Amino acid sequence: MFCSGGAGAGKGMRKVITYGSFDLFHEGHLQLLKRARALGDWLIVGVTTEQYDEARGKLNIVDPLSERIENVRKSGYADEVIVEDHVGQKVEDIQRYGVDVFTAGSDWEGRFDYLRDLCEVVYLPRTRDISSTLLRGRGRPLVRLGIVGSGRIASRFMGEAHYVSGVATTEVYNPHPGSAEKFARRHGLDRYGSDLEAFLERVDAVYIASPHETHAAYTRQALSRGLHVLCEKPLCFSAAEAEELYALAKERKAVLLEAVKTAYCPGFCQLLGVARSGVIGAVRDVEAAFSRIMPEGGRERRDADWGGSFTEYGSYTVLPIIKLLGRDYESVSFSSITAENGVDLYTKASFKYARGMALSKTGVGVKTEGQLVIAGTDGYILAPSPWWLTKEFEVRHEDPSRIEKYTTRFLGSGLRYELSDFIYLINGYGGRDYKLSAGESVAMAGIMEKFIGERRARAAAAGTSA
Repeated sequence: MFCSGGAGAGKGMRKVITYGSFDLFHEGHLQLLKRARALGDWLIVGVTTEQYDEARGKLNIVDPLSERIENVRKSGYADEVIVEDHVGQKVEDIQRYGVDVFTAGSDWEGRFDYLRDLCEVVYLPRTRDISSTLLRGRGRPLVRLGIVGSGRIASRFMGEAHYVSGVATTEVYNPHPGSAEKFARRHGLDRYGSDLEAFLERVDAVYIASPHETHAAYTRQALSRGLHVLCEKPLCFSAAEAEELYALAKERKAVLLEAVKTAYCPGFCQLLGVARSGVIGAVRDVEAAFSRIMPEGGRERRDADWGGSFTEYGSYTVLPIIKLLGRDYESVSFSSITAENGVDLYTKASFKYARGMALSKTGVGVKTEGQLVIAGTDGYILAPSPWWLTKEFEVRHEDPSRIEKYTTRFLGSGLRYELSDFIYLINGYGGRDYKLSAGESVAMAGIMEKFIGERRARAAAAGTSA
């Protein structure tokens, strides 16, 4: 325990407790402590260790524990500072210190309701306009992140973002102001609106989660301003446009990452390492499947131009093919089961390589087993569904009794991993862009381009509107 001055809490005092990493200490932290202190007479602050942060899924912690404790102490609001290092400690501390009020930020609302049996639980609102009051230290500013789009994936992203240190999600943009306002209120964002220029003026980086066909234009506008971009897949629908965007990012010294979340997940990275290690010999075939039965009225099955199974899930299934067999395939062909409007309900993409082959299977109206099989000359790897959220896989050999099982930790929905690498690269550390390189992203855009071209040709021949 670390005490921060004072003679200790007296009898009858109203005791308040709060916890946090307090990494890259900024004005938002200061205001949270100020408001917490105002809830009672004595404030106890628990600062989490690096090990516990990692265990609970917090990524990218920068400042050492001693510095984070000292920053809390210097705030002047903490009467007592303790260290949190294990699950269940909040319950123990509330009982040990006779706490009357537990408090946390509103982005954790509902997560600590289980403590209401022990004390009062108060969720404090976020500090508004944090973008104008960030404390910047040692060349590592808190990255002000804006979200473009307010659909399902953007909501999932918000649930993951507070697990990544060094970033503050401050606002959302949507050309439909009502949607932006609803999203901002639901997630407690500082700002929302439909003025793109004003939005881009106030942020350091953007996460693009808008409809597929708008990704490239938003990415170009952000990069042109020197902003960093994390763009949902697919980044764009042509290899030439992808090359242009990566060239623009390089010119403006900005980070551009395509958000194929599987590429950044620890389990998938481990799987690739095992596949390349030689334990299954030379890789000769990769088969990857991803299918979900989507509602008939949903965008995936309604949008004849940009919807369908391959544009929705092809980035996932093509990823292990490109990573393991390379970008230099000899040919790729597509076979699809289509709806009356031309949308592909199920697509097989067959790749031919000089010394191998691969198959991608995607579906929004046809269901198949969603597994990944990597075949080699001395064995194979089987990753069960959902392999794109890689938690486990097996290495199997000719001898059926010889099976090596691998398991790895997978946190949340996986979006925190791509955001963690994004912030890591923005801070200039380097060394993580190999997980999905610019060249691989360009190659995937080229495959999308071939698919869209063939689908449009079929639609034209059939008289539909793809």
